[in-house]
Amino acid sequence: MTTHRNSNTMLRILICLGASHLLNDLLQAVLTASYPIIKEELAMSFAEIGLITLVYQIAASVFQPLVGLFFDRHPMPRSLWVATTLTTVGIIGLALSPNIYWMLPSVFIIGVGSSTLHPEASRIASLASGGKRGLAQAIFQVGGNIGSSLGPLLVAIIVAPNGRTSILWFLFFAALAYMVASPVSRWFAEYLTKARKENIRMAVSNKRPLSMWMTVWALVVLTVLIFSKYIYMASLNNYYTFYLIEQFGVSVQFSQVCLFTFLAATAIGTFVGGPVGDRIGRKYVIWISILGTAPFSLFMPYAGLWGTIILSFCAGFMLSSAFPAILLYAQELLPYRLGLISGLFYGFAFGVAGIASAILGQYIDLYGLKPVYDFCAYMPLLGLVAAFSPSLGKKNL
Repeated sequence: MTTHRNSNTMLRILICLGASHLLNDLLQAVLTASYPIIKEELAMSFAEIGLITLVYQIAASVFQPLVGLFFDRHPMPRSLWVATTLTTVGIIGLALSPNIYWMLPSVFIIGVGSSTLHPEASRIASLASGGKRGLAQAIFQVGGNIGSSLGPLLVAIIVAPNGRTSILWFLFFAALAYMVASPVSRWFAEYLTKARKENIRMAVSNKRPLSMWMTVWALVVLTVLIFSKYIYMASLNNYYTFYLIEQFGVSVQFSQVCLFTFLAATAIGTFVGGPVGDRIGRKYVIWISILGTAPFSLFMPYAGLWGTIILSFCAGFMLSSAFPAILLYAQELLPYRLGLISGLFYGFAFGVAGIASAILGQYIDLYGLKPVYDFCAYMPLLGLVAAFSPSLGKKNL
């Protein structure tokens, strides 16, 4: 009976963490989805929009490992409330800023809110997993995928017809974020009290499974895998609609439906990848997901419209299933620095995606969409480096 009750409690905490991630990423997505409205209302140049993006990316990427390291050393039960408060303040500034000088601090605060939530919530998900860490990370991460997809849709419905100040309606989602974080805060406070009484760390073990040199080598391999994944993902997330319109002459509305189909595939892949990694091992999932994307990505530039849609769905599903396995593999390399590792990998993923989007945009201007897509199709082949990652035991073979 006690085990069943504990399992129900853990599942409830994981669902709350997934909901927190959903609401956070929904609020974060309001920024980029509102760019056309911000640009028009404040008469901004593209250079100023680029500056806003740079400030946000710095806050959302660079700060994550620092925040993760801080919470590893000084865990706070109400850390998710801190993240929501920062994002809320930033959203208010986004809606009301009269010029770029007020807009930049607002955007920075939104980014710091993201930096605060991701590493700490990911760490709590691992602690609340009950040993099913892949499933826990999948629930947490798929919440973010759903939130990122819903944000632009809600901006189109709420903000586009009513102007930038209607962004304030999104404070409703911030209020929901406080509510779903409450059970997590209570559970984590109890966990910390118990841990201190028993004089144990929050991590599963204080001992690294590998030597320092092998740990560094494994982290380098994982970094290359993240690099290959997010460059290809950036090409689809940002330019897939333009590719469909240029290659096949589809309408903007139809291209958005195709993009939603791809994003749905990434959410499904994320949810599947975690539990499968628990069963067959992280390395196998990394191998299958990243390298297994290559056949779909390589055939896509030569397919017709419906073939492209089907192949993009398959590629999104395969590639997105890798991230839970990569993150958990990295956490198991340094089990006493769960927050730091989560922050490093989330931050690096965000950073690679942002930089790749900017660079790909420049190359598209120079060479056109088709040659750039042909080149990006080969990026999943970098998944071959997974062969050089060391094993940590049965779960990571």
